Amino acid sequence: MGVATYIKNEKDAIEEVILQSGIKVKPVYTPEDLDRVGFDYQKDLADPGEFPFTRGIHPLGFRSRNWTTRQYTGFGTPEETNERFKLMISHGQTGLNVAFDLPTQMGYDSDDPMAEGEVGRVGMAIDSLRDFEMAFKDIQLNRIGSGLTINAVASVMLAMYEAVAEKFGYKKTEISATPQNDIIKEIVGRGAWIYPVEPAVRLIGDTIEYAMKELPRCNPVSVAGYHIRESGCTPAQEISYALMIAFAYIDNVVERGYKAEDFVGRFSFNLNIYGNLWETVAKFRAARKLWARLLRERYDVQNKKALFLRGIFGGGGSGMTKQQPENNIMRGSYYALAAALSGAQTTALCSFDEAYTIPTERAALLSLRTFQILMDEIGLRDTVDPLAGSYFMETLTKEMEDKILEEMEKVEKVGGMVEAVSSGYVQSEVSRQAYEFEKKVQEGKVIKVGVNKYTEGVDMEVELHEYNEGWAQLQIDRLKELKRDRDNKAVNESLKGLEKAAREKTNVMPYLVDCCKAYATVGEMANVFRDVFGEYVEPSIF
Repeated sequence: MGVATYIKNEKDAIEEVILQSGIKVKPVYTPEDLDRVGFDYQKDLADPGEFPFTRGIHPLGFRSRNWTTRQYTGFGTPEETNERFKLMISHGQTGLNVAFDLPTQMGYDSDDPMAEGEVGRVGMAIDSLRDFEMAFKDIQLNRIGSGLTINAVASVMLAMYEAVAEKFGYKKTEISATPQNDIIKEIVGRGAWIYPVEPAVRLIGDTIEYAMKELPRCNPVSVAGYHIRESGCTPAQEISYALMIAFAYIDNVVERGYKAEDFVGRFSFNLNIYGNLWETVAKFRAARKLWARLLRERYDVQNKKALFLRGIFGGGGSGMTKQQPENNIMRGSYYALAAALSGAQTTALCSFDEAYTIPTERAALLSLRTFQILMDEIGLRDTVDPLAGSYFMETLTKEMEDKILEEMEKVEKVGGMVEAVSSGYVQSEVSRQAYEFEKKVQEGKVIKVGVNKYTEGVDMEVELHEYNEGWAQLQIDRLKELKRDRDNKAVNESLKGLEKAAREKTNVMPYLVDCCKAYATVGEMANVFRDVFGEYVEPSIF
């Protein structure tokens, strides 16, 4: 069944099933369970496309549109990434989900000593606008939306995307980009942070404010509960933390004098799929309902479209195993099924070889074909929310809603999400849950096929995506050439303007666009912020 604890109940000779969020699953559900949880059709479910959007944000669901497929893509040089972009688009992918290498994520240029050994390894290396020009060459930026999976320097990358679109002749009003831009998640779940919490949140506020005025089709933030879930939290905690993070960003912009309704419709979410199918579906249904309801209650958001929980539901990285890796093909299929049954707007799958390597071309296409089979053969587009009305599913969704609210209340008691992260409370909770989960896997209470059950045979050799040492040298050589050929006076002037804006708490986005157009490097722009803001120091959580 998935990620749940199974305990033998000797008295009744049945297994007791406890989902990771702490919900006990009964063997049988009846209408009495709906009465027990206080289920009301109009309040808790309603029709598809109607408040509170439990059944999805579109009245006809997938009957009216396919979900968008965005496989996570990027490695090595911008040219190689461009080739993979074009390959996936030619095979039916309908959006881009761009991977950046670790130095780029951390605001280091490829020639920085801190970048040694990591240039182009886990994503493409980006040093300047010149690299974006190669990465997005011949991509129709007015038709293909791009998710930019980057956080600490997301403001830089959004500015660079605007600059490259202008370079290619597109109007900034017609391009669609979604930088992940969720630094609180980074501090909790990944560690690719640079600046202290408050100025880092301020940079996110700058991107939101700028997008409101200048980039009407861009989604300036994608709140990523995904990575916190990957780090070990429960499904209920994933949604509670994601909503609280979103509220922290909303509060920053509201404090600037705007109404939440003016911008919150452009928020998106990146949420995780792996584990128990039913818990996953209930999680997304409850998330849509709570997001809409709490936006109304907290911020008086009334506009219907501004209440939509939009984003990408996908991944499954933590569910993939090195043992018997071909099993991951089946796991991925069920994760894709969960996304479809959840009413996902956009989806992506971790490929079967990702426990070992950046996805090979073969693995990436298998993931894409998985979605296409579900859409075109299996019937997942036939009707909206086919699980609606199930005694089990509606009860589970209500119980999941309660668990999410419990976790949100705990964060509120600590002082809100910024304080809960600054103090290390959330990090400690996630670490504790990760430990408890791994302990249950080792004890066999959480079943992982091929890992702690059915472990005999079926292993295979996995083709590795080879890392090319020449990537780094190519990037460094280009960087030297860029610094030699560009107008360094214009670069210095643009960086001085950026520093002044950062110190005076002026919105930095127009200055970042100027820096990008002058071919300032990612490292140069990131270092301006390092000088002004300093760097984040992790609290002790143990």
